[in-house]
Amino acid sequence: MAGLIRQGHFLGAKLRTLRKRNGLTLEELSARCVQIDAATAPSVSYLSMVETGKRMPSAATLGLLAGIFSKEPRWFLDENTEIEAIPTRPERGGLAAMPLEPAFLFSNELLQNALPELLSQTGTTGRQFAQLLIRVWQETRHNDFPDIERAAEQAGKRRMPLSRHELLEIAKDRGLSVRWFDDDSQQPHDALVRARFEAPGTVLLNRRLLGREERLKYDLAFFIGHKILHNGDGLVSPHSATHSRELEPSPTTGGMGAQDVLYAWRDFECSFFAGALLCPRLPFRRFLIREAHSVSAGAKLGVTPALIMRRMTAVSPYRHWHFFDAYPPGFLRAVYRANGIPLPWGNMSLVSDPCPRWAVFRLLHQTPEEAAAALQPKSQISIMQDGKRARLYCCHSLLTRDALDAVHVLSVGVDLLPALEAQGYDGEGIIAAITDSCRQGGGNGEIPAEAAASIRAASQVLNIAWIAAALDAPARVICPRSGACPREPRCPV
Repeated sequence: MAGLIRQGHFLGAKLRTLRKRNGLTLEELSARCVQIDAATAPSVSYLSMVETGKRMPSAATLGLLAGIFSKEPRWFLDENTEIEAIPTRPERGGLAAMPLEPAFLFSNELLQNALPELLSQTGTTGRQFAQLLIRVWQETRHNDFPDIERAAEQAGKRRMPLSRHELLEIAKDRGLSVRWFDDDSQQPHDALVRARFEAPGTVLLNRRLLGREERLKYDLAFFIGHKILHNGDGLVSPHSATHSRELEPSPTTGGMGAQDVLYAWRDFECSFFAGALLCPRLPFRRFLIREAHSVSAGAKLGVTPALIMRRMTAVSPYRHWHFFDAYPPGFLRAVYRANGIPLPWGNMSLVSDPCPRWAVFRLLHQTPEEAAAALQPKSQISIMQDGKRARLYCCHSLLTRDALDAVHVLSVGVDLLPALEAQGYDGEGIIAAITDSCRQGGGNGEIPAEAAASIRAASQVLNIAWIAAALDAPARVICPRSGACPREPRCPV
């Protein structure tokens, strides 16, 4: 202890900087310590005193904290006085990177007149365009919508998990009644209406949901959100599963309908509310810490894997996430890209031949026998050469089925470069080493030992176990273009 006191003048500042760099609160750092060694884990108040220099941790406690951040204990001592600056990454593209000249072309009046014609010419529905705008808004806000979070927490009192009966009680308290209906024969033969809302206070649920508890809870939470956020005015879409690309009241031709933006925004708000009600921010964040971000652990909460993945992107202190919900042959039903990952396809277009090395499309294109065997999520480390910049990702993908038993793939992932650089590693050098291995392997390559050790350490700091699990398989090169990439050889490095 005396040695620590003599050498620990910078210890508190280093711990605080490292904790904040990784987006952890004192409560979450304490919870991580409890997860590793409950008997010796420091309390929140003790950690606060360590950071402010009022307490000096024991050698055992320092070792525990160092292990969480993949540092040697001596890194915190005076012999290392440097605290690496958090690296800055160039901003991704978009309007912020674009000079809007001549500016008068982007006036509100001209845009209002031009957009309907643009959508009509491209065959894009107003609902699709509104969903794209909402997606960009989500990514700009990093999925942070505190007003909706608070409304959901007030309704559910931060209880987790919530049973169906507890949700029904919440609905009753809000003046909602629930009725059941059989399959709606007026819908197309390839669609299933799961739930719908009748103003001012009736939720209608399909009896098929009685055998699908996770979806039933989500649909009920969604319409509770509509009642709370919009006073149950009924301007909200039904919940439908369909084999076609979408089921919406917009016309099949392109253009912007009067209610397109309203319905799309209502759908987003109610969906976000449902996630926050079933997985409230702080309890769910602690749950992810305990479960090391396991998607399959969602079964303990009685919620769908899609909801688990979506909420990860909203509550994690790490901000560099992406999420896809993809249907064959290459259509995205949902997408979130806080890390700006370039895509060979989008939720306003269908690509029949996307780059086959993406984990999403490898799973979609499996044979029925392979699909039957793919019961567990798959993790993949991926290299992408996007222009002059190389990127490093890890994704966690799951082949599943929707309410109509249609196959689709859910995938959640992170950009690894910011995590590596936050720990002081040479991220560009790590990417170069993995890229060289993939080049020698014709697109797939073993991850070099030194690079794997750095990624494993970043995985431990982020507490995302499936990143480390991905190191057991070769890394793959993925391309932001479709399968018809003009370069040779195919799937270039």
